[in-house]
Amino acid sequence: MPSHVPVIKTLAKGESGKLIDVYQPGERPERPLPVILIWHGLGPDERDILQPLAEEVVARGAVVFASDWRSDAPDGGRADLLNSIRFVLAQAASFGGDPKHFVLAGWSAGAGAAISVALRPELLDGWRPVAAVGIAGHYELPARTTGETPLDDLAATSADPVPIRLVHGRGDIILDVQNSRDFAEALVARGWPVHLDEVATDHAGVIMTEYNLELNRCVPTASPSAVEGGRVTAESLILAAETGAATK
Repeated sequence: MPSHVPVIKTLAKGESGKLIDVYQPGERPERPLPVILIWHGLGPDERDILQPLAEEVVARGAVVFASDWRSDAPDGGRADLLNSIRFVLAQAASFGGDPKHFVLAGWSAGAGAAISVALRPELLDGWRPVAAVGIAGHYELPARTTGETPLDDLAATSADPVPIRLVHGRGDIILDVQNSRDFAEALVARGWPVHLDEVATDHAGVIMTEYNLELNRCVPTASPSAVEGGRVTAESLILAAETGAATK
């Protein structure tokens, strides 16, 4: 399970009315911390499944936002996702975060959505995260933020590279690890800095959960492979923040 450190969890509401969980250290830090927004996968409004990972990241020194979004919305979730970025930019400082030190991340369907924002600065009037992290993603499927695949967004972009980190379980039977390997190669070919962590867990394990068939959703687990997978993902998110800050 996540590291045992005091964490404050606050429920907020974003611009589109979507709920957002905010995780911050139990004690106010002396200086603003990196901000990390994490998007869940296709299951509508499943921000809660990210709690174990979010708490693990907070233990390493960040303020984490986990936002609901609906893949079954008419726009595929685009407005929910982009509105959550606007919310974090506006509210991060009030939770002890530094909005200029913003990492965007996503798991499963959220992975491509997050990566494509980094590739397409015109989505938010030129704004981009200092780094982006794709967790157990598929990068040949249309991203929910752009409507194009991340591979196509990469081929078309003229934006300056920002650091990209990818995490994928070698035991993932939902989205094979080869998806991240192929995308990492494509990023390298275009001159983008990328790091891929492969871990001995499955699709749910990289966010410190396991899939529950009865509930049809991911739930927290103390499985050693999931705990290790989540810790690798948490460390990758923190390293993304550090690398992004160093390259600003």
